[in-house]
Amino acid sequence: MTSTHVNGEAQIDATVDRRVDELTTVFQRGLDEKLGVGASLGIRLDRAGDGYTRYYLDPNPATINAMFTVHGGVIATLMDTAMGSAVFTKLGDNTAYTTLELKVNFIRSVAIDGSRLTCEATAVHVGRRTATAEGRITDANGKLIAHGSTTILVLGPQG
Repeated sequence: MTSTHVNGEAQIDATVDRRVDELTTVFQRGLDEKLGVGASLGIRLDRAGDGYTRYYLDPNPATINAMFTVHGGVIATLMDTAMGSAVFTKLGDNTAYTTLELKVNFIRSVAIDGSRLTCEATAVHVGRRTATAEGRITDANGKLIAHGSTTILVLGPQG
């Protein structure tokens, strides 16, 4: 985390705080207005910080495939959401982004048994034009469900 020293005391970078506040506000708005992956799939933001996010999903009937396990696309969406958000916390004001590449390694299937899935993601590199991040999804017992990485296109200051 970037800090500056004023009168000998470290101050947390205000940009990260603004990104986290913006991320939280946008995600909550989606829930309130029943828009986006939070509302449609049940993906929820648990924590966000400097280059880090944690999201969770409680599998439900909307998330299953024909085998009655959580659909791989839902798992990938959880991971994409967390990794993109981790990068977002590191971007400057009015800077947008989009996923260029998403790689997910599925380790085991997930039954709908009440076990919460948690995805923790960290930004690895954030440059002027691209960024990368990594993510890991675990079940309630801490077992690895999937892990992956992303490449993000940084779209520069917007409007």
